[in-house]
Amino acid sequence: MTTKLSAQALDSITTASVPAYDRSALTAGIVHFGVGNFHRAHQAVYLDDLFATGAGHDWALVGAGVRDADEAMRQKLMAQDWLTTVVEQEADASSARVTGAMIDYLRPGDAATVIARLSDPAIRIVSLTITEGGYYIDPASQKFDPGHPDIAFDAAHMAAPRTAFGLILAGLIARRAAGILPFTVMSCDNIPGNGHVTQNAVIGLANLVDPALAQWVTDNVAFPNGMVDRITPATSPREITLLADNFGIEDNWPVFCESFKQWVLEDNFPAGRPALENVGVQFVKDVAPYEHMKIRILNGGHATIAYPAGLMDIHFVHEAMQHPLVAAFLTKVENDEIIPVVPPVPDTNLDDYFALCQRRFANPKIGDTVRRLALDGSNRQPKFIIPSALDRVTSGQSVTGLALVSALWCRYCYGTTDSGAVIEPNDPSWDRLTAQSKLAKDEPKAWLAMVDIYGDLARNQTFIIAFTHALTTLWSIGTKATLERYLADSL
Repeated sequence: MTTKLSAQALDSITTASVPAYDRSALTAGIVHFGVGNFHRAHQAVYLDDLFATGAGHDWALVGAGVRDADEAMRQKLMAQDWLTTVVEQEADASSARVTGAMIDYLRPGDAATVIARLSDPAIRIVSLTITEGGYYIDPASQKFDPGHPDIAFDAAHMAAPRTAFGLILAGLIARRAAGILPFTVMSCDNIPGNGHVTQNAVIGLANLVDPALAQWVTDNVAFPNGMVDRITPATSPREITLLADNFGIEDNWPVFCESFKQWVLEDNFPAGRPALENVGVQFVKDVAPYEHMKIRILNGGHATIAYPAGLMDIHFVHEAMQHPLVAAFLTKVENDEIIPVVPPVPDTNLDDYFALCQRRFANPKIGDTVRRLALDGSNRQPKFIIPSALDRVTSGQSVTGLALVSALWCRYCYGTTDSGAVIEPNDPSWDRLTAQSKLAKDEPKAWLAMVDIYGDLARNQTFIIAFTHALTTLWSIGTKATLERYLADSL
């Protein structure tokens, strides 16, 4: 027998922990754009933990979104009273909890309702998890792109904008007109300086509307930087079935994740914030060292294993970590080229942090897929891999391993594995990447001609030579033999 998740069914659920607080006493304090798996495994869990202490009940979540997929998620969650089952998976144990921090979800496309909620004085934080590619930034320069058609549309239609940034700015305009204190805008995405990137997007859009408005946003709105971390795979029928079979709960879209989670935040919330330090969030003056560590070692590590594993037809991440060549490749690239250019982090041993990442990647219960790690390389490589490579060539150091990581990405985008299996499109720019990869098979420099991705690195002779040799070798002898050469220091 299974129990369909709902508020009414909470008392009958015995296989998972359920909210011990009175959800009817919660009131909204945060509007969150992008109610995907990561948000529900991370920010929503921290808030659920806080509410369980008896505090912070005026900081409940209201969901928001701008995509068709957001409406699909809204329907799934509405049917179960905005509750989510979160299953924490470790190699030797699994546990489930039902979280209740969300109390509403605004209908995507209903700009008037979203703006009205954003102008409510009770809303003091607007947060975002919209993926690395959702910020309208040029990959090479990491600067906001004011010429993007979505942004141009919003600038001309501020009464009914379509993007998260347009809606946020419209909410700020309404609060400014009413004399209400601005809310804080908090990014929860894996982007270096995510607060600054978010600020540039909002101010960049405001500049198109009215330079005086842009100056007001600059002077009055806070955009704290933050580092977030929890490995959270996509939900598939596998997870829905596992939840029903192992815990007897029917959830329209459960979240499976590891037990580890981390959140480091710049303490810059003029309109107030929940006391998340009481449930494990670390508030600091400067998030940058933590961001660099996480984005380069963990996310860079994910990118390092994704493409060789994908090319060798490995499906799950833990299976990639069980493959001796992939695991050794990760270790060598990290120890030789990535970790040495990561700045020191307060009270943190970088070698210990990498060892923790290795254990997390190897978790067999997570069911994280290689395909998910390989997703959206055109936005992820410029954030996770290219900065480390640029730091190394700038200081005259070798980039043999990082150039091979980039060459493996290029080979992956050709669209077939070493065995000849078809790789389905796995990037918003897949057609472009595939075309460039086909050109690069005969002329490797064609891949580096994507200067919007590679920036200054595309013109660096040390990187060009290393990349050219790596890609040529991959096409000549395949992924397995190329990794063997690299590991033997003969690439």
